[in-house]
Amino acid sequence: MGEGVAQFRSAKPSCLGREEGAGTVLAAGLAMVLLTLLIGLMWLGQAVNMAAKAATSADLAALAAADAARGLTAGEPCPIAADLVGRQGGVLVSCEVVGKNADTVQIEVSVRTGLPWPAYGKSRAGPPPDSVAP
Repeated sequence: MGEGVAQFRSAKPSCLGREEGAGTVLAAGLAMVLLTLLIGLMWLGQAVNMAAKAATSADLAALAAADAARGLTAGEPCPIAADLVGRQGGVLVSCEVVGKNADTVQIEVSVRTGLPWPAYGKSRAGPPPDSVAP
């Protein structure tokens, strides 16, 4: 009787042998999917953070350059903007002094990110355009 029980326990049906380890493979696959999603979420958060940094840098540089264009501070508008953007870790992409009295400044800033592409910010500072009615 003891021999028959030992033989029965060691004999496995063929359909059960193929499923051994399937849960481990499924768990590993789900872990990889979750890890991929978390990395994507981290990249998205970094992109949002760098876009906000670029926009803030462009805003501050445009305000400082507009003050220089209006004569409120000493210096030329675009070099002042470039210096300010450089201090914040960005690069001044474009700087234009426009308007009837050359008192409006339009700035575009690029900030390096850990991603394959940079973040950009644009800003305009000066008096309101003529199209805006008081």
